[in-house]
Amino acid sequence: MKKLGIIGSGVVGKVLAAGYKKHGYQVMLGSGDQTKREQIKKETGIETGSFDEVAAFGDIVILAVKGVVAEKVISGIAGRISGKTVIDTTNPIAEVPPVNGVIGYFTSLDNSLLERLQRLAPAANLVKAFNSVGNAFMIDPDFGQKPSMFICGNSVSAKNEVRSLLEEVGWEAEDMGMVEAARAIEPLCMLWCIPGFLENEWSHAFKLLKKKN
Repeated sequence: MKKLGIIGSGVVGKVLAAGYKKHGYQVMLGSGDQTKREQIKKETGIETGSFDEVAAFGDIVILAVKGVVAEKVISGIAGRISGKTVIDTTNPIAEVPPVNGVIGYFTSLDNSLLERLQRLAPAANLVKAFNSVGNAFMIDPDFGQKPSMFICGNSVSAKNEVRSLLEEVGWEAEDMGMVEAARAIEPLCMLWCIPGFLENEWSHAFKLLKKKN
């Protein structure tokens, strides 16, 4: 199996690292804080490293940092991820309170965060995924049927790699096209969060239904 380098040591990064390690992958989790790296390794047994070390380690890299720092982080590792598949889990959530359950974004519908990141690392193959569900359901979600994970990116081969990774942990991947499709996929996080903020309901996922011919 390919090695996974996970950039970001928050809840999402930890969940994905532990989940894929359970599925047999060799993973390394990245943090910019050495003390935090040592603590995570001691508590979980997962290998850790700096962002640069993790980007170099991974055959596939997963970006799992806050959206507000994603551009800075991707700029710092751009040279290390050239030619690699990079799964972008981030959402452009602004640091403002929700309005009637609707979180704010610092992007517009004409320019997604994925597009910004792809421009900063043009030699990397970015694919949007894991941004439209809570971390509790990212690995082996149990809804009675496979939920849909919407993905997009410019590289067909990279999307095929991501599709395989998603299917292995219980998802049905739905390819929505090129990076511009992230303008529609990223706001799914806004929709997903509304029941949570309004009614404290966080146990749901999206499903694309298709009529059979």
